[in-house]
Amino acid sequence: MHTTTFIKNATIFLEDGTLIRGGLFIADGKISAIYEEQGKPIDIPENVQIIDATNLTAIPGFIDGHIHGANGADTMDATEEALDKMASFLPKEGTTSFLATTITQAPENIEKALQTIASYQNKPTFAEMIGVHLEGPFVEKSKAGAQPLKYIVEPDIDLFLRWQELSGNKIRTITMAPEHDIDGSFINTLKEHGINVSAGHTGAGFAEIKKAVEQGVSQLTHLCNAMNGIHHRDIGAVGAAFLLDTLRAELIADGIHVVPEMLQLIYDNVGSDRIILITDSMRAKGLPPGDYELGNQPVKVDNERAVLEDGTLAGSILKMDDGVRRMFGLNGVSLHDVVKMASVNPAKQIGIYDRKGSITVGKDADILLVDNDLNIQYTICRGEIAVRP
Repeated sequence: MHTTTFIKNATIFLEDGTLIRGGLFIADGKISAIYEEQGKPIDIPENVQIIDATNLTAIPGFIDGHIHGANGADTMDATEEALDKMASFLPKEGTTSFLATTITQAPENIEKALQTIASYQNKPTFAEMIGVHLEGPFVEKSKAGAQPLKYIVEPDIDLFLRWQELSGNKIRTITMAPEHDIDGSFINTLKEHGINVSAGHTGAGFAEIKKAVEQGVSQLTHLCNAMNGIHHRDIGAVGAAFLLDTLRAELIADGIHVVPEMLQLIYDNVGSDRIILITDSMRAKGLPPGDYELGNQPVKVDNERAVLEDGTLAGSILKMDDGVRRMFGLNGVSLHDVVKMASVNPAKQIGIYDRKGSITVGKDADILLVDNDLNIQYTICRGEIAVRP
């Protein structure tokens, strides 16, 4: 049973980037009407829940296309309880939908996670699990990062097809190293199945990335991390993000995976039309510092970062709203820009912009009410209030 809600006195961020003062009707989990204030009262039916959004701005909910875990749970736990723990926690940081992200692991462990996702039922007031980001195992060993080396394999079309079937066709993004797909047949197959192909954990140079883009790669995974940076003789994958305007790039804006000065450089050269903010967070997000694990590997977590025993970064503990505010603090970044990076671009990249990513009549009522500093006051997930003051 959906709650009917009217949000009044809001500044509303519309799909075209304009701001109006007005109200929003939400019914059956969708945005049913948008009203601009005209100096006369709006008739509100009885039994409608009313939110007074005076001094608040309504923006679309954030979409995290790369998240392993949070709140003590991980996608690879392969249980409904773990997905519930993640999905119930994420609205606190403004995330209203997410791709449950796997890690390179034994095939049977990946398959258990995919089967759990196939049968998972989304719940009211929780962030919506909209599919799978399969990170690995088709990656480059020298750029493994926190991906366990012993389970990395070459691109395998039959294995992908099996896994897509087990997932209930919910795999939406795959991170892979394109230099291991010499003839492009793996990338081509993924594209034929509607997969968002992302180059990551890759040693590819600029020419290889450019070739992969021509074959169907359209994204880079966690830009700057586990890939070749800019060198004056080969500008690598990072340089490809700067130059190739059909390529979007994930970005972990925690100031650790990418330092603030590089965040500014990336924004200035890649721009808000092609940056996709992600968290890449692991299970320790939202919990105290201590000892945790990622991909069956021990991880030490302090107040800022998560690392393997050798000091390698092991995902993040970043909350999406913190990353958004960090980007908002850069030179030249507007509200319009952060909404594109956190909501619009991820929705477009995985093909769900018809129902998410903007405040538009008919789309899912995934809405945040934020103050001028982008602090979240309300999170609404598919029409139901998940976070309130």
